[in-house]
Amino acid sequence: MSDTIEKIKCLIIGSGPAGYTAAIYAARADMKPVMYTGMEPGGQLTTTTEVDNFPGYPEGIDGPTMMIQLQQQAERFGTEVRIGMATAVEFSKEKGGWHKITVDGNKEVLAQTVIISTGATAKYLGLPSEQKLRGGGVSACAVCDGFFYRNQDVAIVGAGDTAAEEATYLANICKSVTMLVRKDVMRASKAMQHRVENTPNLKVLFNTEVEEVVGDQVVEGLKMINNATGEKSEIAITGLFIAIGHKPNTDIFKGQLDMDETGYLITPGKTTKTNLPGVFAAGDVQDKDYRQAITAAGSGCMAALDAERYLATLH
Repeated sequence: MSDTIEKIKCLIIGSGPAGYTAAIYAARADMKPVMYTGMEPGGQLTTTTEVDNFPGYPEGIDGPTMMIQLQQQAERFGTEVRIGMATAVEFSKEKGGWHKITVDGNKEVLAQTVIISTGATAKYLGLPSEQKLRGGGVSACAVCDGFFYRNQDVAIVGAGDTAAEEATYLANICKSVTMLVRKDVMRASKAMQHRVENTPNLKVLFNTEVEEVVGDQVVEGLKMINNATGEKSEIAITGLFIAIGHKPNTDIFKGQLDMDETGYLITPGKTTKTNLPGVFAAGDVQDKDYRQAITAAGSGCMAALDAERYLATLH
């Protein structure tokens, strides 16, 4: 079987900014990269309308167009982009060993180097009205999309440090921010809680959950319920930000690669190296702090360079 199984010098799993940037660098280094796109070709950016904060686009660009252009750039240098999803992995622990990857449950390939850029998936509330208005005022990234709601009334759901940080960020640019916390206390650190309390146009509603996001094409308001008293209320808003966490897409790597308690892959120091030789991780799959397209792209570049240097040590 090993005579007929396909052998790949550099396999890239995932197709967001990290994966495509890794592909551009790997292809230019003559590593003949093969990319499997995963279930969401282009990654989280394909669910974003306007991308205004990626350098080099003075007029902004919409997420799907940007990902198509990144794919075209990667292919121009010889990257082979394949539709397919890695469903199982068997990584070698030996330096110079071949890593076995199963695609779509049935096809097996061997790779000398693997760059994992499977990203992370933002958690949503799961309400039909919320899903309907994603991209129409419902967002999981205040830093990405807050700018579009300048001088408007918005709400944010969440209780941790990220939610508190995003709430205060929004308060700087929006007219008012209503923060919805499901319990009677915030999970955020005391320092972040003080920052929230000291922001005049930021109001926190405890024991409060979203019942429905109101609006046909765009967000117009929220129907809420107090889970302690059962009291219902409504507010008029134009933007709803969900900050209840992300889940890194790392389930198939469990038991083989080091990860933190949430599932983010651990890459020590300023590298993209995992605990196994020849396996690298880039983008949101290993970055729970920044989660921006530009930082993902930067780490994709690093992963390709790390993989190239690893291959050079094998000769």
